[in-house]
Amino acid sequence: MELLDTLQSIEIDMGRRKVIDKGPRNIDLDILLYGHETVSNDRLIVPHKLMLEREFVLRPLCQLIPNEYHLTEGKGKTYFSHLQALPPSNPPPIAMIPMPAGLPPITPTKPSRNTLLMAVLNVTPDSFSDGGIHSSTDPTVLLETVKTYIDAGVSIIDVGGESTRPNAEPVTETEELSRVIPVIKLIRSLPEASKIAISIDTYRANVAEAAVNVGADIINDISAGLLDLEMLPTMARLQKTVMLSHTRGTPKTMNKLTHYPDGVLAGIQSELAERVQAAEQAGVRRWRIIADPGVGFAKTQDQNLTILRNLDQLRQAEQLEYMPWLVGVSRKGFVGRITGVKKADERTWGTAAAVTAAISGGADIVRVHDVKEMAQVTRMADAIFRPSL
Repeated sequence: MELLDTLQSIEIDMGRRKVIDKGPRNIDLDILLYGHETVSNDRLIVPHKLMLEREFVLRPLCQLIPNEYHLTEGKGKTYFSHLQALPPSNPPPIAMIPMPAGLPPITPTKPSRNTLLMAVLNVTPDSFSDGGIHSSTDPTVLLETVKTYIDAGVSIIDVGGESTRPNAEPVTETEELSRVIPVIKLIRSLPEASKIAISIDTYRANVAEAAVNVGADIINDISAGLLDLEMLPTMARLQKTVMLSHTRGTPKTMNKLTHYPDGVLAGIQSELAERVQAAEQAGVRRWRIIADPGVGFAKTQDQNLTILRNLDQLRQAEQLEYMPWLVGVSRKGFVGRITGVKKADERTWGTAAAVTAAISGGADIVRVHDVKEMAQVTRMADAIFRPSL
């Protein structure tokens, strides 16, 4: 009963006043379960007697223990089975994914949400569109770029120290660290960047951890833990928001791995769901995971277009529902081939169309190079597809 007293004390301190039984309140703290114990008295019933009737209780509970059984029902139905048996909520519950640096949470089921801009900041000599522009040893251009990004309204700056474009040569871990760590420190030193999240674009666990230690907020792994078996346990231990992308093979082999027997959408659904499940089994909380369909990674041009036409279908896949989605189409090869623009840094118009399609399909975050221009594109697309209610 001491726990109950503590919870009720917190409710009082936060201003809870009971006006209507089962009505809305500014805070509600309940004890759903207490290990495998049952309690029944005039103040407390555990397990909570209404928990199996409430989607807003069962859905997050199923992210923790979906295959456990309710104590008073024996081994009849799991919590996940109870959740599936509930009628759909109208309106549906709003999922919330926490974001760092004072940013509001991502709400992927909220129709009027704003699309977040993720700015690409490559500190590489060989990235496909901006290699060699920024260097960790010469902060002048770097600072100018970062301040331009901030003025344009970005929410996330994605720092990468190794190109993962198709056929890219790998670099050593030491080289990658020498590129990204000074840049993250520099961004974090800027007062105007205090409310900007920094993501580290890496598939190496050691690089991810070193980046987090100097100020990175998000881990963006294009391989979803496939290229470094320590990545998922490291993500779990660091307890940061993570981005898991669908891909196959390595940058050297991905272009040969584009055969999807059941179609690219089914392939992404099943393979990305496997990576999400692996992350959860490693200890990464589902509400910390952002999914990425991996446009341009182990995909043909037609497959990339299929993703953009059917992103909403991916969002509604049972194994991936209620998750936010990151989509990166900026300056990619298929955009250049379709528009006839060979130089990657001149693909702004084609990128704008692809970004608009992604937002129409439900993207929560778009990863872009041309930040000023894409800020206008996202605002316009949001006004069309996500009007405020």
